[in-house]
Amino acid sequence: MQQLELYDVTIIGGGPAGLYSAFYSGMRDLKTKIIEYNPTLGGKILMYPEKIIWDVGGVPPISGEGLIRNLTEQAMVFEPTVVLDQQITRLERQPDGTIVLLSNTGEVHYTRTVILAMGHGIPKMRKLELAGADRYEVTNLHYTVQELNIFAGKHVVISGGGNSAVDWANALQPLAASITVVHRREEFGGHERNVLQMKQNCSRVLTSYELTGLQGKGSLVEQVTIKHIETGEEETLSVDAVIVNHGLTTDLSPLLSWGIQMDEHGKPIVDEKRQTNLPGVFAAGDLIHYDGKLHLISGALVDGATAVNSVKKYLEPEAYDQAYVSSHNKKFAEKNRQLEQQPVSSGL
Repeated sequence: MQQLELYDVTIIGGGPAGLYSAFYSGMRDLKTKIIEYNPTLGGKILMYPEKIIWDVGGVPPISGEGLIRNLTEQAMVFEPTVVLDQQITRLERQPDGTIVLLSNTGEVHYTRTVILAMGHGIPKMRKLELAGADRYEVTNLHYTVQELNIFAGKHVVISGGGNSAVDWANALQPLAASITVVHRREEFGGHERNVLQMKQNCSRVLTSYELTGLQGKGSLVEQVTIKHIETGEEETLSVDAVIVNHGLTTDLSPLLSWGIQMDEHGKPIVDEKRQTNLPGVFAAGDLIHYDGKLHLISGALVDGATAVNSVKKYLEPEAYDQAYVSSHNKKFAEKNRQLEQQPVSSGL
């Protein structure tokens, strides 16, 4: 019989909160495992790899792909075990307190504590519910933007008004022949500065309109029909590409059977230590809400570190409340020496 390893902490979710938790748990000398549902680490950000992120402290504007690359590199500093392509479906506890995690593949994981960092759940783009929409999805009807350049010189209609729709409009505006944004409401969900930029630079921004029809030949959309929500007035637009961002559907259903107390928003209830009602089970990032929570990537990183510190105190009550900062942490002494021995670039 195979002897399964026991980990100090298992982090469920490989997005920003999970990745930073893995790094910080290494600083706290915890044997760490990450389990991620997707085939790669990165979480929801991987759905927007070319989206530019401005609001992470100390990080200049960076693409989603670049930020995940940096977070992943940082997370691997202390060599956590990484398991991909698995969804944890059950959580059980043995008489000695060990937590058993069972996955959809049948694999079993043993851990002393858990940090839940699966964001809003398993994300899936909300599809356009119009007749024939599915046949255009293989060509020029898009639910995410993976490469900006494929829209160069094209007439693009973007349906949606959240952060991603606004960011895509601004990112594509210098490349596309025209950008028309169609949104059901007057107000947009993006940051104020980005919304203003979109309204100033895009060809048309049509509010109180919705997408009601797609027309084309074969598998290509050639025209879209839009309708004013209040007046019913319709207009037909010629297009080369359509981008739909109507939000995400997510799945947190496995949590409901674990005995975790949830709030009115369907999120796990946590205390100031980021602990749920289950002993040894903590949570971080977009998965949770509490008074004063910062709903930014930076806030998710703080949640992760807080949860790890709580894990350490849970396992070792006499441990320090926090890890030493990296400039004074002995764990980085050898790594600092290695960096100092690297040749310095002349910059020429």
